[in-house]
Amino acid sequence: MSYSTVPEIALRSPKGEFVNEPFVNFAEAANARSMREALAHVATHLGREYDLIIGGHREKTTGKITSINPARPSQIVGVHQKAGAEHSQDAMDSALRAFHSWSRVPVEVRASLLLRAAEIIRERKFEFSAWLTYEVGKNWAEADADTAETIDFLEFYAREALRLAKSTTPIQLPGEYNRLLYIPLGVGAVIPPWNFPFAIMAGMTAASIVTGNTVILKPSSDSPTIAARFMEVLEEAGMPAGVVNFCPGSGATFGNAIVEHPKTRFIAFTGSKPVGLDIHERAAKTQPGQIWIKRTVLEMGGKDSILVCADADVDDAANGVVAAAFGFSGQKCSACSRAIIEAPIYDAFVEKVRERVEKLTVGDPVENHNMGPVVNEGAMRSILEYIAKGKEEGRLVSGGAAVETESGGYFIQPTVIADVDPDAVISQEEIFGPVLALIKVESYEEGLAVANNTEFGLTGAIYTADRARLDHAAAEFHVGNLYLNRKCTGAMVGAHPFGGFNMSGTDSKAGGPDYLLLFTQAKSVAEKLSNIDKAADSKGI
Repeated sequence: MSYSTVPEIALRSPKGEFVNEPFVNFAEAANARSMREALAHVATHLGREYDLIIGGHREKTTGKITSINPARPSQIVGVHQKAGAEHSQDAMDSALRAFHSWSRVPVEVRASLLLRAAEIIRERKFEFSAWLTYEVGKNWAEADADTAETIDFLEFYAREALRLAKSTTPIQLPGEYNRLLYIPLGVGAVIPPWNFPFAIMAGMTAASIVTGNTVILKPSSDSPTIAARFMEVLEEAGMPAGVVNFCPGSGATFGNAIVEHPKTRFIAFTGSKPVGLDIHERAAKTQPGQIWIKRTVLEMGGKDSILVCADADVDDAANGVVAAAFGFSGQKCSACSRAIIEAPIYDAFVEKVRERVEKLTVGDPVENHNMGPVVNEGAMRSILEYIAKGKEEGRLVSGGAAVETESGGYFIQPTVIADVDPDAVISQEEIFGPVLALIKVESYEEGLAVANNTEFGLTGAIYTADRARLDHAAAEFHVGNLYLNRKCTGAMVGAHPFGGFNMSGTDSKAGGPDYLLLFTQAKSVAEKLSNIDKAADSKGI
């Protein structure tokens, strides 16, 4: 890639201040019709084969990754090439060549690429949401939220990159011209999850490239098709070859090879705690020829609690708990997996939760049920094992079994287990499925101690009418994203910078004003002014 190819990206300026992309109201007939049409259109494109893209070149491999519809496992969404360790050097070489020129491209051009990509996705948002419905089982609202957040990340990071480029030193030393430059790091590995396969994948990729880095993108094997469609968007928007290299593959082979490569400068990862810690350990080991300390940007999940005090609006709290626990079948790192309830309202609250959960429908997300499938057969088995354990540790209130369907999809009933001990297995381990543990406490103080008793610290919420308790929780409820009198899911770009404490990760704060700093390094430049410079400056030249 030469700099001469870059002007193909038409310069765009952000349109006003950042505003979150509005969600689609599917209660409106026109929107529901558009979604059905998009689903029908995407259905005709299922099963296509996608190539590796390394340095702009398409490649096929002997090994394949087959992405299936978890609601209908016999339905193939996409067939992908499987990058192995043998592809890691080619991917790195391509990214390094691209970095040499992309890192020197003006930030206005890089931001324009993101803004154009946002335009393309906005124009086709129903189509992208339909792909999410087929590939990972999101119902219409969950898919739309994922697509909207993708647009938000692109728009927000474009603006943030422009803002960062205008950074200055706190003071100008007399007789000097002082500058503070945030320069790119180099080649990064982007390893996104399957549960937000559009927004998180695109967000980590966009943050990397808008700051001048180049990327080796290894999407989850459960959701590579969404990433392939995003690659098409970037290419349509004018991205030069090699800036993003699309390499689905096994984490144990290709993924580890990229993480350990001496030329890898950073790894952006979202996923499970065991994988995140393994990446962190591998990245920490210096390889022959490595001249830097690799940076890891890790988000690794949670065991999130909602504390419901006796003075809370019980109906509002029950609505929030059920929405946070069972949205996208509980497959969110921010999902409420534990509701901690003060004793005076415990029995009434359990009943209100039961009533709401039993109204939830489970089925094919194409038909827009409240809950679709879990992502794959392995996840289904693991969740059912936790449910079996939960039945031993507490009292089954609702659900507790798989849902049999003719399609053979991976469906599980929304499950509520009451009277759970704070130290029980289902109180401590991340289940990542539609399982809610209910815990009784005698006081707010005990409830807060329970909320803080896990190794995680991602999201949490409290419902109370007591101002003093809200203020106390803001200081002492130890999570990266705390919500007062609202559910603990649904972080919005710009308003709720997202990232957690402890074993939830490096508190990266995606969608916030600090995020792009993780993909840059600060360079201080001080120039002694000559007498000519001083004279010109005094004349305002």
